[in-house]
Amino acid sequence: MTNAHFDTLIGAPQLAALMSEQHAQQSTPKALVIFDVSHDLGDPAWGRKQYENAHIPGAYYADLSLHLSAHPPTPQLNAGRHPLPTREAFAKWLSHFDIDPSTQVVVYDRNNMNFCGRLWWMLKWCGHSRVAILDGSFNAWTHSQVKVESGHNEPPPVPSKAFELHPPLLEWVSTEVVQNKLKDGQTLIDARAPQRYRGETEPLDPQAGHIPGALNRPFGLNLNEQGFFKPAETLRQEFLNLLDGRDPASVVHHCGSGVSAVPNILAFYLSGLGASKLYAGSFSEWSRTPGLPVEQGG
Repeated sequence: MTNAHFDTLIGAPQLAALMSEQHAQQSTPKALVIFDVSHDLGDPAWGRKQYENAHIPGAYYADLSLHLSAHPPTPQLNAGRHPLPTREAFAKWLSHFDIDPSTQVVVYDRNNMNFCGRLWWMLKWCGHSRVAILDGSFNAWTHSQVKVESGHNEPPPVPSKAFELHPPLLEWVSTEVVQNKLKDGQTLIDARAPQRYRGETEPLDPQAGHIPGALNRPFGLNLNEQGFFKPAETLRQEFLNLLDGRDPASVVHHCGSGVSAVPNILAFYLSGLGASKLYAGSFSEWSRTPGLPVEQGG
């Protein structure tokens, strides 16, 4: 397979070319692994149904709640609605897919690259560099008139090789860290919709509003009208305007449960402003922690 290394975004034509190369070589460990991470918070079965109806050939399905979040008795590292599992627990699941450091992983969804970002971030957190989000996601694939398949691809029930953990390429912070740095030069960027940020509505969490001092940038602002990430220079200027003189190195991204903050993390990196951290528990953990302040308004 080509030595091309995709670690942020990949286009549909580039993915199609990689798939053709893999089909010709049939290498082991796999040179390319694709995951469909389509999801609907209000209808947990929707994503799998969409996947089974049509998906990129060879893609596996990764469920946000089942595979990418911790559930007892699996140890969890934070609270909130989508707590992270330990890296070791996540690596155990990844071991079913024959991935090694040379494997190119591609993730996509049907949600404006929101939920697939969770898997992209988690793989980076586990030290896997070669993982990219399909720019424009499933719509870009179908609009390119590339074939799809239906049904379900199951990985082997017994892992053939353990997934190797490496030093994290992206990191997260805890509620304690965020709380301790509220007045110490930390810059929080909240990826939720403006109405939730301002506290006008809150359909999921026990309090309405936002963490004091947080700035608001809904994750959808990173995309153009066609559903692709905006050019790097455009993203850079938009983030600098939002920061208004604040140090980009101080930025920590969050959202409701640590999922939709990831498109902001990726856009921030694409803009050249650096690899920022994720507040994994996000507002769902903050708002459930007794005694923590919440602000409302713009």
